[in-house]
Amino acid sequence: MGAAHAGGELLYNNPLAGPADVADWVPEGPLNVGSRDGALELSGSLHDEEFGDHAHWTFWCPVEFPDGIRISWEFLPLAEPGLAMVFFAAEGQGGRDLFSPGLAARTGYYPQYHPGDIDALHVSYFRHKHASERAFRTCNLRKSAGFELVAQGADPLPPTEDALDFYRMAVVKDGPQVAFSINGLTLFEWTDQSDSVLAGGRLGFRQMAPLKAAYRNLRVEKI
Repeated sequence: MGAAHAGGELLYNNPLAGPADVADWVPEGPLNVGSRDGALELSGSLHDEEFGDHAHWTFWCPVEFPDGIRISWEFLPLAEPGLAMVFFAAEGQGGRDLFSPGLAARTGYYPQYHPGDIDALHVSYFRHKHASERAFRTCNLRKSAGFELVAQGADPLPPTEDALDFYRMAVVKDGPQVAFSINGLTLFEWTDQSDSVLAGGRLGFRQMAPLKAAYRNLRVEKI
């Protein structure tokens, strides 16, 4: 199993060409949504120097997906520092919907996402926020609740000034198996050997301020 696994039935297709394409998405935190050359431009509306970890945000696709999927999208960093990640297989604990009113409120503050009342996997794939991350760049896969680092691979994404075009990102989630690739290069594969394998759920993008980035061509395929 690899991140370049061929897709099957198309479950979701969104060009992410501008704000109209994400009008039904669910923002959590201070998010600015714009357009740039036929792509979706996402950035924060607060300065992290003043608001710290409360300046970051998460943006959820409203569709709930089954297990056994391939998620792909294109990503271009525009201004850093910052961090980008993708959540997937996200749902409320106890089988509750991610947007259940019985769950604790979420406002983009990261501690609300990993030790709280939601379960999810997430890949942080553009870790250019802190000097230590920029000095030795990795892509990290974590499992929540619990903030458990379960897999890690090298991050081939360059600094913003060297990013000439969009990068093709892909996540394969198939039962206990997860794989992640950029431009067809598999960066890690992981098999969950626990008794709490996450299945279907929702996906969302997250950024740490002051990162500004563009996204386009989100597809979710059954495999």
